[in-house]
Amino acid sequence: MQQQTSEKNYIAMILLCFFLGGLGIHRFYAGKIGTGILMIITLGGLGIWTLIDFIMIIIGKFKDKEGLEVKPS
Repeated sequence: MQQQTSEKNYIAMILLCFFLGGLGIHRFYAGKIGTGILMIITLGGLGIWTLIDFIMIIIGKFKDKEGLEVKPS
């Protein structure tokens, strides 16, 4: 049985996190509006939260709103 993955684009998610991660734009793209707003307020947890998200996206463990992992297709 194959595990489902998110339909969100992996490369788009990496680019959004890298260039606009401090504003949480990648979280809005993943459908996580609440944490996206928190990232705007805290500037990505002063960069720490953004770095953690970036690493999670690269290794394929970042999850979208439905709990599905964003992985390369």
